[in-house]
Amino acid sequence: MLSLKDFPVLVIDDTIKSDTGEGRSIRETIQHLKDMGLAVIESHTADDGISVFMTHTEISCVLLDWEIGGRGASLTSTEIVEQIRKPDDEIPIFIMTGRHKVQEIPLDTLRNVQEYVWKMEDTPEFIAGKVRMAAKEYVENLMPPFFKELVKYTQEYKYAWHTPGHMGGLAFLKSPAGRVFFDFFGENMFRSDLSVSVPELGSLMEHAGVNGEAERMAAKTFGADDTFFVTNGTSTANKMVMFGCVTPGDVVLVDRNCHKSLQHAITMTGATPIYLVPSRNAYGIIGGIHESEFDADTIRKKIQDCPLIKDKNAPVKQVTVTNSTYDGLTYNTVILKEKLKHAAENLHFDEAWYGYARFNPIYTGRYAMTDEHSPDHPAIFATQSTHKLLAAFSQASMVHVKSGRRKIDHERFNEAFMMHTSTSPQYGIIASLDVATRMMQGASGRTLVQDSIDEAVVFRKKVARIGDEIAHKEKDSDRKWFFRTWQADKVGGKRFEDTLSGKLEHEQDPWVLHPGDKWHGFAGMEPNYMMLDPIKVTILTPGMNVDASMADWGIPAPLLSNFLRERGIVVEKTGFYTALLLFSIGVTKGKSGSMLAEMFEFKRMYDENVAFDEIFPDIAKASPGRYDGHGLKDIAKQMHEHLKSKDIANVTTKVFSLLPDQSMTPLAAYSHLVNDNVEEVPMREAMGRTPAVMLVPYPPGIPIIMPGETITSRTQAIVDYMGIYEDFDNSFPGFETETHGIIIKEMQNGRKAYYVNCIKG
Repeated sequence: MLSLKDFPVLVIDDTIKSDTGEGRSIRETIQHLKDMGLAVIESHTADDGISVFMTHTEISCVLLDWEIGGRGASLTSTEIVEQIRKPDDEIPIFIMTGRHKVQEIPLDTLRNVQEYVWKMEDTPEFIAGKVRMAAKEYVENLMPPFFKELVKYTQEYKYAWHTPGHMGGLAFLKSPAGRVFFDFFGENMFRSDLSVSVPELGSLMEHAGVNGEAERMAAKTFGADDTFFVTNGTSTANKMVMFGCVTPGDVVLVDRNCHKSLQHAITMTGATPIYLVPSRNAYGIIGGIHESEFDADTIRKKIQDCPLIKDKNAPVKQVTVTNSTYDGLTYNTVILKEKLKHAAENLHFDEAWYGYARFNPIYTGRYAMTDEHSPDHPAIFATQSTHKLLAAFSQASMVHVKSGRRKIDHERFNEAFMMHTSTSPQYGIIASLDVATRMMQGASGRTLVQDSIDEAVVFRKKVARIGDEIAHKEKDSDRKWFFRTWQADKVGGKRFEDTLSGKLEHEQDPWVLHPGDKWHGFAGMEPNYMMLDPIKVTILTPGMNVDASMADWGIPAPLLSNFLRERGIVVEKTGFYTALLLFSIGVTKGKSGSMLAEMFEFKRMYDENVAFDEIFPDIAKASPGRYDGHGLKDIAKQMHEHLKSKDIANVTTKVFSLLPDQSMTPLAAYSHLVNDNVEEVPMREAMGRTPAVMLVPYPPGIPIIMPGETITSRTQAIVDYMGIYEDFDNSFPGFETETHGIIIKEMQNGRKAYYVNCIKG
């Protein structure tokens, strides 16, 4: 198991080197600790001690000389304890002082420490023994249940006569290629890749043993009644929820912003979908679904108007809402629970990108498992991609369940779980879910999320200040530009960048999309309904305005994103004038500093119109002649004029504001696809046709048409929108867009054309 020598004790004491009784006593204590097998880190000042603690997360215990805070240090001893407790409310803290000094220690500080030792009265050996015991207990509790048992089992070196066939990695060592593979990942990876035949690790299918213990710990941590560990991603987690709530023919109310896995789940269950219309602003940023869409009368009218529903009194079995949206807009979930308490049995929040919300008060009331829940609310489900913005292996996800009007029976829901989970789960993924849960408990989780928020706010402020400075100091009018980040221009009457420290980092109001505010660009916004998540930072490039008007000049964002990618920086999502950055718990100050530096470099190259082939040599080489003799500014101008001529802002708004006519269920459309009753139709000629597949443009990754929906003159914008994408791809090779469901064919004239599989007839 874990060795104490890898978890040093931190001693913060300015008498360590002094030739005094206290100095000799602490030096003897340190030596006893070393003799007991513990490593020790010495800090002779308060500031250094805090710096060491913040950068060494492996520290197992802190010994603090109480008097160090009163000897010219910039921090008091009370402040030192507070700084230690801020990220870790479990690490043992020992105060070293005299008996007569204890009464001077504030009550709050007394509550935050484990032990008090008297350097001149207790023996150094006794002190060292107490420290070792506390450090040992702390280290042993670091490992959550499943991970602890997995480590223990793999260190027992048992002969295995079960799967997997590589037998702890030994099979790889029998081949040169396998040896390279083994050496790259390391022995522990293979020794911990075990079979379900190992009883010590419990059962993912039955949620028994340490596996069940880990899931129960996760449920408590994330605020759920039950939590299910999913080892094949939230795409599968979404299917589990749908299969646990819906049967063929049932009516489901689905966010049109939904991930395609939910559309697949609708197809697989044979459910009948009714779609909730989302909002979208001119930038293409995905907004929320207006409150009115959840009104009982609105829902009933949708059912009445749906040609696929025969029973017009059919209940809504499930409502699915994406929270947060891809661009970081979060709902007031309490409002949605209240509005739907008599309208739906089950409410599912797809929180794939939002697993951290419970662990910071800035998100209070804006996530699925919020404590504001009553028995007359619908049963609540949350599916979270733990691997996306928390710390876990890829494919590691969770399903959280909270009963409401409908009592969710664990064993019954487990049938849906077992239908989709693997009978050979990767134990490393389960262990990473276990560890991710442990990381988010207590002060650690709050600090990790707060650090992400703090870093995002600092970045936003820096971008705003740089833009202001360039606008005031740059003499050349053509160079008075910089990028912006999408947020309120002013907070409480002050410029965003001048807002007092703490307000942006800890309060909801600066991030709420208030009715009438112009910055967000969403019409009809309801009070206290939608909030922008601070850690999801959208960079706005010049060229488009929030009112959908286009500037005379602009810099389409694909140029910036490709520029950054060439330099090792990959953004999450790129629109025509937006680029999304995610400030996850793994973000560091160095990463955001590098981002700013590259944004400056892009500006320099644009202003100087540096040769295109110098910046993008691979793109230029792949399209000989297209970019010859052009600079970065030249191509930006061509792109911007192209998009402006296509009226991209207004077309983008229209294409998501109207839903196509439903001609058949997604399952019926899929049956036509499987039975080869489809034909490839040019997208520009798809008017009046019914696609058998989803069309999902990236960005924004949201379907513009679902299987079984028909394109009519009312939804002409769909054809127009895809035409813009097709023309853009042909005009600017190397910057092609991506649309799932589209078949790209190369014509005899070299032009690429968009085709889609439509149902025959």
